[in-house]
Amino acid sequence: QVQLVESGGGLVQAGGSLRLSCAASGGTFSSYALGWFRQAPGKEREVVATLNRSGGSGYVDSVKGRFTISRDSARNTVYLQMDSLKPEDTAVYYCAARTGSVLTKNPDFWGQGTQVTVSS
Repeated sequence: QVQLVESGGGLVQAGGSLRLSCAASGGTFSSYALGWFRQAPGKEREVVATLNRSGGSGYVDSVKGRFTISRDSARNTVYLQMDSLKPEDTAVYYCAARTGSVLTKNPDFWGQGTQVTVSS
């Protein structure tokens, strides 16, 4: 059983940056595909960024060029660097993990979520 704990959310002005962290424990970090989802009020949860076991990454079109996902295996931590933030990025951000090579829309494990609010 993997436990995921996010941190780094907060309030930022449009154009600013935040870095989200997700610390994993209770499993073999290298065994999982990882990613970040978000859910804005009144909207469905959507995948934002994924990182497969081989290191390949993917992003939803709305964040390409602004967000970067990365992992630090020594710290069992996955990050989401968010630059040039926009008010429409406001959401609760969730870290997720899946046993296997690729993260799907139905991960095996979820973090508790961290709020990101971008003011205009």
